[in-house]
Amino acid sequence: MYTNKKISPKILLKLYTIIFKIRKVQLKIEELYPKDEMKTPVHLCIGQEAVAAGVCINLKKKDYVFSNHRGHGHYIAKGGNLKSMISELYCKETGCSKGRGGSMHLIDTSVGLLGSSAIVGGGIPVATGAALSSYIKNDNKVTVVFFGDGASEEGTLYESLNFAKLKNLPIIFVCENNLYSVYTYIAKRQYGKDIYLKAKGFGIPSFSVDGINVFDVYSKAKEAIERARKKQGPTFLEFKVARWRDHAGTGDHYKNEYRNIKEHEEHLKKCPLEKLQNSLIKLKLLNSNKIKEISKKLDLEIESAFAYAQKGPLPDKNELTKHLFSE
Repeated sequence: MYTNKKISPKILLKLYTIIFKIRKVQLKIEELYPKDEMKTPVHLCIGQEAVAAGVCINLKKKDYVFSNHRGHGHYIAKGGNLKSMISELYCKETGCSKGRGGSMHLIDTSVGLLGSSAIVGGGIPVATGAALSSYIKNDNKVTVVFFGDGASEEGTLYESLNFAKLKNLPIIFVCENNLYSVYTYIAKRQYGKDIYLKAKGFGIPSFSVDGINVFDVYSKAKEAIERARKKQGPTFLEFKVARWRDHAGTGDHYKNEYRNIKEHEEHLKKCPLEKLQNSLIKLKLLNSNKIKEISKKLDLEIESAFAYAQKGPLPDKNELTKHLFSE
């Protein structure tokens, strides 16, 4: 059982609800995606929900979050409008990016979610720039940027780490290490097994954390965010997680060809939602009736969001290039 006496019952139940919501939304997308009405690739975050929940619950509404292609959890955990997110998957004008961005380009500036990028590592320098803006303005905002292990192989990360340390910026670099870059295992791409050690070379406080254990995620993220808020500079957090599904789309039809199946089966036994639920039951914060109550409420919200999205209008064909930029 995972426990942490320093986390209040109210926060624990909120963490549970967020993780449960992310999981249910992902499963609903997976259920409906084969109908081919969502005209966008999707990258599901099933198995990684604890990171988004544990980090974002520590942030204020005004704080900034930058996401990546696997960003549904970040969007939901930061409080993004679910109807707008689902509408974006259906490429509707009512989507958060007006139907022009799809699953990999989600944004909700009303809650500080300043966008996600399909470019591997693309959000890192932009987030660093946002943190620089906060530093100059002294607005007490903290920036969090989420990226995967693949982005840790991009030079832009190391340029950003150097700059963030040099300027003592209020930014948290969050690496969700799910071991695979598309179909390539991390050991075949990188020397060493700990990404966080690379960030330590810049003199930045850097930590490796079990991304399945939401108690540890919450606590370590809280420390990092408080440090940034106190003008003590950046932090690098590597969360070890498991990607339950294929790189993109639903299911994992090629898992026998690229995964270590025994390792994957072990990962599937370590469910962040199940671990937290069992812990809260033992702490007497949850029981079967409470679980059903939360589940029913989330189901109603999610069904409403999908119904809204499905009924929404497509962009006018004469305005398809509106809101788009090119060089």
